Amino acid sequence: MHRERAQRGAGRPNLFLAYLFLVTAGFLGMHRFYLKSRWGFIFIPLFIAVLWTGAQVRDGREAVSLSRSQAEHAERLLPRAKADVGASKEGAADRLARAEADATVARDNLAAAAHGLERANNIGRIAGLLLGLALAGDAFLMPGLVRRAREREVQPNPTETHPIVTDVPATPVKMPLAAFRPVDRLVKVTGELVAYWSVLAVMAYYYEVVARFVFNSPTNWVHESMFLMFGIQYMLAGAYAYRDETHVRVDIVYSHLSERGRAVCDIITSAFFFLFTGTMLVTGWRFASDAMAVGERSFTEWGIQYWPVKLAIPFGAALLLLQGLSRLMRDIATALGRIG
Repeated sequence: MHRERAQRGAGRPNLFLAYLFLVTAGFLGMHRFYLKSRWGFIFIPLFIAVLWTGAQVRDGREAVSLSRSQAEHAERLLPRAKADVGASKEGAADRLARAEADATVARDNLAAAAHGLERANNIGRIAGLLLGLALAGDAFLMPGLVRRAREREVQPNPTETHPIVTDVPATPVKMPLAAFRPVDRLVKVTGELVAYWSVLAVMAYYYEVVARFVFNSPTNWVHESMFLMFGIQYMLAGAYAYRDETHVRVDIVYSHLSERGRAVCDIITSAFFFLFTGTMLVTGWRFASDAMAVGERSFTEWGIQYWPVKLAIPFGAALLLLQGLSRLMRDIATALGRIG
């Protein structure tokens, strides 16, 4: 299992992470909070003002639209009422007076709604401008902020206090175990690669939240794309979790066994593992091939192809199967005393 690497400055403020917080959640001052600066609270009321004015603008547009419709309706009734007066119809004068009064009220309501919308737009522009200036200023000041934060958090070098276990050195093994080392490297690279996809999810959902609640322009692709991406990530990361034993294990008896006893136990139970993995490989390939054959798409307006997602099932099962074979060979070697 991997251990925390002894890097210089580990755990201290990092410029890359500070800029990452600035880009993804700077509107809430998270980059300042990351640097343990109370100035981050300045961003919260500005962002609340942007959200509040966004809601006011949305309501103002609806009010202007309704008032304009009522004003146009009242304006259309005026010529008809005037025509009735010219024709000397009974009660025409009263209807004309009511139509003129309704038209006046409708014009006043439209003017008031337009004024309210303009005021909300102005407040929103000011709040957005102040928030943008604050973010731009912090983007320029970020290197100095990180440097001062690191100076405040002076701490001894971890290697001077106690040694930190780094990657476990490779145990000398006999053939054919060495043939599975490329499998371990492939699984490691794949698992670490898909782990970084979570950063994409943060950015995508950040865009969706801002687009939906600030600009009132929700998308129909963010949720579905992230849903499918996490499904692919789940399938491809299974072998990585199995490699580093980070999966959940109920080891009431297993943890009390010796190293050779655990190896024997793993060998016995590996039959269930290979049965499950083989079934997932075969059925997953059927799902993927069927999706490719019929051009299966999602039911949303986005209409994305499903076969790349379903192809991750047999690919992840193949990685898991290879990692299982590698683990089985090591367990056999341990049980026979060929490691050490």
